[in-house]
Amino acid sequence: MTVLAPPTIQRTGRGSPARRRIAWTGWAFVGPFMAVFAFVFLAPIGYAIYLSLFRTRLIGGTSFVGPDNYQDAFTDPQFWSAAGRVALFLLVQVPIMLFLALLVALAIDSGRLYGKAFFRVAVFMPYAVPAVVATLMWGFMYGSRFGLVGNINEALGVSLPDPLSPDLILASIGNIVTWEFVGYNMLIFYSALQVVPKSLYEAAEIDGAGQLQVIRSIKLPAIRGALLIATIFSIIGSFQLFNEPNILQSLAPNVITTYFTPNMYAYSLSFSGQQYNYSATVAIVMGILTVIVAYAVQLRGTRKER
Repeated sequence: MTVLAPPTIQRTGRGSPARRRIAWTGWAFVGPFMAVFAFVFLAPIGYAIYLSLFRTRLIGGTSFVGPDNYQDAFTDPQFWSAAGRVALFLLVQVPIMLFLALLVALAIDSGRLYGKAFFRVAVFMPYAVPAVVATLMWGFMYGSRFGLVGNINEALGVSLPDPLSPDLILASIGNIVTWEFVGYNMLIFYSALQVVPKSLYEAAEIDGAGQLQVIRSIKLPAIRGALLIATIFSIIGSFQLFNEPNILQSLAPNVITTYFTPNMYAYSLSFSGQQYNYSATVAIVMGILTVIVAYAVQLRGTRKER
């Protein structure tokens, strides 16, 4: 009689070789990303925090000052003037931009727009234009002496408001940013509308719902997540405002100051004033403010979804 040996049972406990092998396999997959993430993201933030704790003086060199730079930042009128300016920009420009993007996305998705593929590409096309090129293009059109506004004034004998004046410069920058990013946000909304189940539209048609009722009851609730993502991205982009005012500064040097936005202020402190430590402090404080505002918006949006 042949006696069969009992089957070998592989140990899969917490400390078993198989479990350890699986754990190391997971780290092998995420390891390259974690290394790059730490090198290009965590390390610069850590170094900026380190710089913000020191101060360099003409006499005495670099010395540790702890939170003194942060105390100076919280009482710096130029920093808060720049922060208030981008906050106003955010409160006005972001809702207008997102509303226009949503309007275009709904129009393209409605099925009643002829040539919707052309309009989709045409609206998205400004996003493909580099920010430097877009700002220079609009900046020369804004010019009251050499640009489109100046040519209209000369040809028609009128006096149009100067878009680069102190009262209109923020609105002019908002127009450039809106022109650049309406197509990007439109694509986010349009992509979200494409995954709405067709059965919901069929049920609404059977119930006799109109287009406005379909938009209010089906489309807007379905893309609420996309609206939240676009809002957060727009908030972060507003606080990071730099390219447009920095390029327009050469066209309106008396209007756009070195502390027009927090990023411009940090850039000027670092590269013009050689105040690397205080520049790092301004960047850290602005980063914290951005995180707080973006997280508050995300938290509010998440609660509404629930």
